[in-house]
Amino acid sequence: MKKRIKKIFMILLIIIATLVVGVVLFLQSSTFGKLPSGHRLELIKRSLNYKEGQFQNLSNTPDLAEGVSYYTVMRDFFFKKSKRNKPKDVLPSQKTDLLHLDASENIVVWFGHSSYFMQIDGKTMLIDPVFSGAASPVSFTTKAFPGSDVYTVDDLPEIDFLFISHDHWDHLDYETVLKLKGKVKKIITGLGTGEHLEVWGYDPSMIEERDWNETIDLGSGFVVNTTPARHFSGRGLKRNNALWMSYAVKTPTMNIYLGGDSGYDTHYAAIGKKFGPFDIAVLECGQYNEYWKYIHMMPEQVVKAAQELKAKKLFPVHWAKFSLALHDWDEPIIRVTKEAEKQNMPIMTPMIGEKADLKTDKVFAKWWEGLE
Repeated sequence: MKKRIKKIFMILLIIIATLVVGVVLFLQSSTFGKLPSGHRLELIKRSLNYKEGQFQNLSNTPDLAEGVSYYTVMRDFFFKKSKRNKPKDVLPSQKTDLLHLDASENIVVWFGHSSYFMQIDGKTMLIDPVFSGAASPVSFTTKAFPGSDVYTVDDLPEIDFLFISHDHWDHLDYETVLKLKGKVKKIITGLGTGEHLEVWGYDPSMIEERDWNETIDLGSGFVVNTTPARHFSGRGLKRNNALWMSYAVKTPTMNIYLGGDSGYDTHYAAIGKKFGPFDIAVLECGQYNEYWKYIHMMPEQVVKAAQELKAKKLFPVHWAKFSLALHDWDEPIIRVTKEAEKQNMPIMTPMIGEKADLKTDKVFAKWWEGLE
């Protein structure tokens, strides 16, 4: 009997050891990128926003709201998710020919979630592109909703400026970034994220990797001011070694705010005062919950943030592609459009893939209505 118990115990130890080794090797795969080191790490340590071994938000930002435990979050995530967390229907979309655009057009094309393409004043910009079909290191989890993945990297023209807001999987996609090599001229991102890009084969000379409150003159009348957000970062077990960003982008004829992921805080009013008014504010409106209210805005706060940014128009993103929260898949857009109407805030809600003119006012159809 003792021999049998000993044998079972040894088998369990071997299984556990094998699993541990497998996880360790998996976390070292190239898709996870690399933590900052060498000169980059020394530069990070000199940042005023880097304290106690990690980047910090401007305000105290708990991972979870007061009185909420990780057990509660995991329990609700697995057992209390909305039954409409993912659409049953295939999402409608359009396919714009981005390879043959008129250079005089000033347009945005949304790819779902926080991925979108802009052409303004003759320059092309791509923000947080995810075309792999999943927001995860493994393709069979966090898959894109049917109908939301109609574009590939091959559909994109040459990109003058690639903006990466932070290194989370739903914003920095390994497969997409690899395929973009050769199409991108310049990358704008936060301190630390450049380590991932370099290890994936990008030339450091093409990466503008900055702290908050810096100015990047891109030439031809294009100027980027790097601005704060209230969020976090990390692709593996260690968090906050790369900085999460938002951007105030000035072109020859427009002023655009690219929000990235963020909880609500005083930075919106400060950015609006310093760099506003903005012609358009692109702000995340989905994947929220009261449990993690400090790192993702509730939809009503999105409209308030747009007002404080002094935005003439709100473009809500971060929805309609991945299920990363507990709410109905269409709840974010329903709530944010209702609040925008209440506050008389003009809002852009194009269908995935639809070409939307940035300088022309348009009342968009509520294409999500009637979908299950």
